[in-house]
Amino acid sequence: MKRVMIVGGPGSGKSTLARLLGEKTGLPVFHMDHIHWKPGWIERSREEKDVLSHQVHAADTWIFEGGHSRTYSERVARADTFIWLDVPVGLRLFRVLKRSVIYFGRSRPDLPEGCPEQFNAQTAEFLQYIWRTRKTARAKLEAVYNRPPTNLKVIRLTSLPETNAFLEKIETTE
Repeated sequence: MKRVMIVGGPGSGKSTLARLLGEKTGLPVFHMDHIHWKPGWIERSREEKDVLSHQVHAADTWIFEGGHSRTYSERVARADTFIWLDVPVGLRLFRVLKRSVIYFGRSRPDLPEGCPEQFNAQTAEFLQYIWRTRKTARAKLEAVYNRPPTNLKVIRLTSLPETNAFLEKIETTE
């Protein structure tokens, strides 16, 4: 396991899994939200996100969590492990609301500084986006999972107990 692609819908636990897996393996962790956002919740252009994603993909080792499906094909081609967090949308919505409460007014560790959690119109829009894309986004990930290239080990985790069991099997590097 040298190049790990962690995907799933918002609130599925990608950032937490990436952090914990990085701690156990010593692999560098990259969060798509750091590429997607600039401080102040300013979204980067698609072109900027493509370039920054490519820089991660080109590295020898990484754990890269998050979306930007425009670069999935490149990421899949470079990855050796594909971890899909396929958890129910209701749980994901709950987790997004919970982290908004926990980090209210502060930036989460997987976000750039200057992107504090908040409750506003964007929060409502984000929850609607999660609901609206629950089937289409999942279908893209399912396609990779069901028809992976030969270089790719695929893992599908559907619950916190499954995720914890997966992490327990990973040997810690010292």
